[in-house]
Amino acid sequence: MGNKRLLQAACVGTVLFGAALLLFPATTRAGFAALMLGDANAMDAWPEPARWYATLLHGVLGAVLVGWAVGLLMALRGASSQTTREAWQLVLVSMLCWYVPDTLFSASVSAWPNVALNSVFALLFGAGLWVARGAGAQTSVA
Repeated sequence: MGNKRLLQAACVGTVLFGAALLLFPATTRAGFAALMLGDANAMDAWPEPARWYATLLHGVLGAVLVGWAVGLLMALRGASSQTTREAWQLVLVSMLCWYVPDTLFSASVSAWPNVALNSVFALLFGAGLWVARGAGAQTSVA
């Protein structure tokens, strides 16, 4: 696989973002409130069960992001000349299976800031995939 550093950096960034959702729930809840509602304190006015549920969802999302990105890092770490194509395809297919439905759903409910956030992650991973694709991404592996 070509230079994997940018792609690995995107994975590490995703792990850190997911970990932040888990470890700093009040901060990330305020961040999402600012992003989605235009006011970092908007969720503080919600009833406690609603805040609890938003915190739960952010934590679950964080755990999923950590698990997904760690899996991608492991696939990339193990990528050799024998598995280059499979590792590249794993990351690409995984990104598409996340980006397309998440972004279409977000757009359908007019969650444009989430569409933008998704697109930032997609651009980072896309750039990493482009750089890492190397010669093996276009050739068939026996």
